Amino acid sequence: MKDIIEALRAFTEDRNWEQFHTPDNLAKSIAIEAAELLENYQWDSVPPNIQNVQEEIADIVGYCLLLCAHYGFDLETIMKAKIAINSKKYPVSKAYGKSDKYNKL
Repeated sequence: MKDIIEALRAFTEDRNWEQFHTPDNLAKSIAIEAAELLENYQWDSVPPNIQNVQEEIADIVGYCLLLCAHYGFDLETIMKAKIAINSKKYPVSKAYGKSDKYNKL
């Protein structure tokens, strides 16, 4: 993952884009790219464009990694912490096979 983050940083530095990569702009970009991913599934009768799905996922993850780098977050650490939180909120005994929110289980 470090190689990818370094490549993202080099890409943005080469273009002098760091000035635009404020936390709020990165968060907005994540939401925008997520909406672009969702466009692939807008019409149930049309199969998604898999190449575009891959590209949009890469855009989303790239912006997430840049936001993590800005704050000095280790993605693996924060993901493990969130999984632990969700495991408590959604115990298997209550959540198995259900999509209800934790406060509705």
